[in-house]
Amino acid sequence: MPKHSQHRRRGKYALDTDDIEWLESTPDIAVADDGPPEGDRWSTWDQSTPTEKGPRPYPGWLVTELAAVDTEHGVLKTGKEADVHLISRGVPGTDRVCLLAAKRYRSTEHRLFHRDSGYLEGRRTRDDRMNRAMASRTAFGRQAIAAQWAVAEFGALCRLWELGVPVPYPVQIVGTEILQEFIGTPDGYAAPRLAQVSDGLDDLWEQLVAAMVTLAREGLAHGDLSPYNLLVHDGRLVIIDLPQIVDVIAHPTGPSFLDRDARNVATWFAAKGVAAADPEALAALLRTEAGISR
Repeated sequence: MPKHSQHRRRGKYALDTDDIEWLESTPDIAVADDGPPEGDRWSTWDQSTPTEKGPRPYPGWLVTELAAVDTEHGVLKTGKEADVHLISRGVPGTDRVCLLAAKRYRSTEHRLFHRDSGYLEGRRTRDDRMNRAMASRTAFGRQAIAAQWAVAEFGALCRLWELGVPVPYPVQIVGTEILQEFIGTPDGYAAPRLAQVSDGLDDLWEQLVAAMVTLAREGLAHGDLSPYNLLVHDGRLVIIDLPQIVDVIAHPTGPSFLDRDARNVATWFAAKGVAAADPEALAALLRTEAGISR
């Protein structure tokens, strides 16, 4: 058997003439297959650094084995900025499996963030070239925006999870893909949005106010809160879609985001007959908790 070539070429080993002749003369050799035995890809768990993974301790339901594979099960939600896919991550031949929601921000050829200018005010980078590219929406700038929003959402999920705010557990971030806990049934049916729910609204209102107060005390507002980005699972309210979370102290118009969130959700609950839901009272409460005067 010839000695194999060890010449590097752009990060990959190159085969020389002797290598090729040896391979051709050995038909029974097994060629390694880098693909998983089943599913669509190997688990990406090892592609994220420790800071790109969710808070410890990792939940017991989360599959972290390197032998795991990810299998796609379709789209859960489409949006102008990102699509959410359902995937299962499991170890072949075992009962170790979990469902995850994979939020994938759109690539540069798609329209991104139609309302992002107001949210990006407080997110300028130290790189003037990148700031100019994002402002002018060049291909590079749009990709930078996608990455920035993905990182912002993953960071927000981690922070809120540790504060005890009802959000999906953030599993990991890989580029512009965020993997998070799937909120729904074990057989893959997603939990309904609040807008689709009519029972138990008084209790859900109390849960929401408690969550918004926790955010306000941290100087934060969801930034785009509505009955469409609140899920209800087994009587529990879960907040989703957090890429635009706003620091109400640092942002030039931060208090207005608190007011808008309060108005959006309180008006909906009031229309459904929840007597405690008052937009002005909720806005005033949130401003007080955030230490902001009118």
